[in-house]
Amino acid sequence: MLIDKFGRTIDYLRISVTQRCNFRCRYCMPSTPFNWVPRENILSFEEMFLFVKVAIDGGVKKIRITGGEPLVRKGIEDFIKMIADYAPDIDLALTTNGYYLKNYARALKNAGLKRINMSLDSLRPERAKFIAQRGVL
Repeated sequence: MLIDKFGRTIDYLRISVTQRCNFRCRYCMPSTPFNWVPRENILSFEEMFLFVKVAIDGGVKKIRITGGEPLVRKGIEDFIKMIADYAPDIDLALTTNGYYLKNYARALKNAGLKRINMSLDSLRPERAKFIAQRGVL
């Protein structure tokens, strides 16, 4: 069991699988140049999963997959399946901007994803476009 210095049980893990995103939201990716991490410096899903197993074995009960935008990372459904197969009862969720969800929803569910949190800045097309700097609705 993981316990912090204040005696609180840590049972939640948030994993950012990429810093990349298909939007350029003003609050997240300003107009200044963005430094991309070279592929060889990014952990593979297998490397991440080694840590995930330790965390689950240590008492983690909830995992949220985030990014950037996690659906731009190739093979995300395979990573989710690794986790779900290892711990079928884990509360496994994903945060997404929803843009690619129609392409991945079924595969994510079949892989074992339990919940999705969709970030949505506005339902007004002009405001959403201003924020994301692209037509996102």
